[in-house]
Amino acid sequence: MRSLTGVAGCGRMGAPMLRALRAAGLPARGYDVVPMDSPHITDDIAVFSEDLDTLITVVRDIDQTEAVLFGEQNLTAIPSLIRIIICSTLSPRYVRDLRARIPSHISLIDAPMSGAQIAAQEARLSFMLGGDESDLDAAQPLFSAMGKHFHRMGEFGAGMQAKVLNNLLAASNTAMTRLVLDWADDAGLEISALLDLIHTSSGQNWFASGFNSIEFSRDGHAPDNTIAILVKDIASALDAAPENADTSLPETVQRSIAALKPRR
Repeated sequence: MRSLTGVAGCGRMGAPMLRALRAAGLPARGYDVVPMDSPHITDDIAVFSEDLDTLITVVRDIDQTEAVLFGEQNLTAIPSLIRIIICSTLSPRYVRDLRARIPSHISLIDAPMSGAQIAAQEARLSFMLGGDESDLDAAQPLFSAMGKHFHRMGEFGAGMQAKVLNNLLAASNTAMTRLVLDWADDAGLEISALLDLIHTSSGQNWFASGFNSIEFSRDGHAPDNTIAILVKDIASALDAAPENADTSLPETVQRSIAALKPRR
């Protein structure tokens, strides 16, 4: 039986990750509930499951993760499966609890990534990794095919904890950069000149520096877009907040992101 990697969730991130795996010569196929015009992506779970050795989940949220692992797709029941890599950004508490729910012979790695769609398309994602060192070593060829930066954060669940903290900062930068650009419009400043200034000055941040290449930089909040995912990611960070932590600032950022309007 040949070894094969499957990517569940072939949207804006999963599809380019699948392409990167295949471009590196690694046997891989994709699955999505939405039919795709690709010979390497199927909406037939039986076809996807055949010979599946490693499952990479890149679905949107906990509900979709539940469907993939235990529900409609129930991929944890595949006899050939030996490894699950969680790339979706989810609550660290939820991720840690997966260990008790998944058969012990299946190794678990949490590997949320950063860099937006452009980094996935260029195979230069940053992965935040949690899991046993031997499991991470075995899966490294997969990460090397899809990314450029690999941060081993600790045991299973530590990668997700690091990711939601990173995304909390990213969301803060998103909210404040958008506010700054709106105020700059009102002041009559030329936006490209201001972004150039920010990039080389004390206000520099990933969102501002990548404003013209990040695909969602001008979007407003909508239920099915990346801005809404940022709102979800802040909720994941809040779910893992220290006991008695002051959550007023992240909650304010979350409300600001949820209130964003499209920027033309």
